Amino acid sequence: MTAPRSPWQNPYVERLIGSIRLECLNHFVVLGEKHLGGILKSYFEYFHRSHLSLAKDAPEPRAKQPPELGTVIEIAEVGGLHHRYERRES
Repeated sequence: MTAPRSPWQNPYVERLIGSIRLECLNHFVVLGEKHLGGILKSYFEYFHRSHLSLAKDAPEPRAKQPPELGTVIEIAEVGGLHHRYERRES
């Protein structure tokens, strides 16, 4: 929601809606309100973790993962649309 009589907020909201459409909803067939809520919740968790405006740094810091922790594995997110990577013992 934007504040009343605050047109300066419109571009930020439009950018967010555009990102949600292009990066998420255009790739799914939404089957209902509950399904949409689950997709959006998953996308927002992913979006906040890898936001470009933070110089690709997460709002919630994470520990560095040196090579000694194991091999890099791929973890699917947002229904396999996006991925994140972690080191795990093989």
